[in-house]
Amino acid sequence: MTTQLTNQKGKATLTLVGRLDTSAAQALTAELEQRLSESGTIESLVVDADGLEYISSSGLRILLTLTKRYKDFRITGAQPAVYDVLSMTGFTKIMNVERAMRRLSVDGCEVIGIGGVGTVYRLDDDTIIKVFREGTTIEEVRGEITMAKEAFVMGMPTAISFDVVMVGSQYGLVYELLDAVTLSASIKREPEKIDAFARQYATLFRQLHQIEVPAGSSVPSAMEHERQQVMHIRRYFPQESIDLLLQILDAIPEERRLLHLDLQTKNAMLQNGELMLIDMGEVGYGHPMLDLGHAYSAMVSLVGDYEKIIGMPKALGVELWNRAIGYYFEGLPAEVVEQRKRQIEVVSCIRNFSWLALSDSFPEEVVNECKAIFEKRVASRRDYILDVCKTFGEWKV
Repeated sequence: MTTQLTNQKGKATLTLVGRLDTSAAQALTAELEQRLSESGTIESLVVDADGLEYISSSGLRILLTLTKRYKDFRITGAQPAVYDVLSMTGFTKIMNVERAMRRLSVDGCEVIGIGGVGTVYRLDDDTIIKVFREGTTIEEVRGEITMAKEAFVMGMPTAISFDVVMVGSQYGLVYELLDAVTLSASIKREPEKIDAFARQYATLFRQLHQIEVPAGSSVPSAMEHERQQVMHIRRYFPQESIDLLLQILDAIPEERRLLHLDLQTKNAMLQNGELMLIDMGEVGYGHPMLDLGHAYSAMVSLVGDYEKIIGMPKALGVELWNRAIGYYFEGLPAEVVEQRKRQIEVVSCIRNFSWLALSDSFPEEVVNECKAIFEKRVASRRDYILDVCKTFGEWKV
């Protein structure tokens, strides 16, 4: 077998390839102590077992020694045969062991949606897969799983991923959604039912915004995330433009309501007549106007190819939004509804541009288009926008 040890600032990785039988274990025991001593200070050790085909009892003793030596110790990529040995011997109970990920292909699969963080495909009638963009870390993928589970427990109707896989060099999340189609596809297929769809869409928002995120939850602050994204796009915009976006953000009242933050109609799946959410990577807590501002940015003022991103003609999407926002505010005085619509439109100005923080590799023409739109939608309306911001505090939830 072959081995390799790397150490980057105290984070070491031991890669094992081949068969760790008795003779290989004896040789590894003799050389491992010297390698570990010469590599410098080690704070954490990961054993990369993706290429490990077999492990003997002698090999298990090496792992046991390492887990006692390093508090931050884990095994990743354990193939089924190796994982079964670790499980049967009880090692999975005394150390962190991650099973090797399945590898799937999306060649020929229907594209359900394309977003800033990845693309969603239908694998078959029962399952869909979200393939994350290049550069996404496993920690980010796990974060989305955690947010989905947290939101589900709080009452958000969301699909839960049951498997993390590899698609080429990219991570994927597999979801089970029996006979589900996107809300966009449903509207495009049956535009005569747009009013009923709009009421469902509005009800979904209201359901989310009635949920108060408790203190101590792992659901993060949406305001802090939004601020980080605005600061991230300083490379594209002058400081005065960034300051204006931050002024809008700072005017939003503090709240702890559950927000999806990307609830456009391709992220809502219709299953057995009920809406269920996917793409939970941006879930956070805050004021509902931030969630609605994000949705307005997608459904009404989107920058980019509307039908490709949203999945239906823009005229249908805007009509759906206008009907849905009416249902969301149903029962409020007309003047209050009009004020809140203005507030949502102003808040959407942040998302119109902060989405550029989702990747550092957008084409120059996309960035230039956003710069031109900023001047038209935001900079030229500065006084109006700041006047509307002064009314944000009147929106009580």
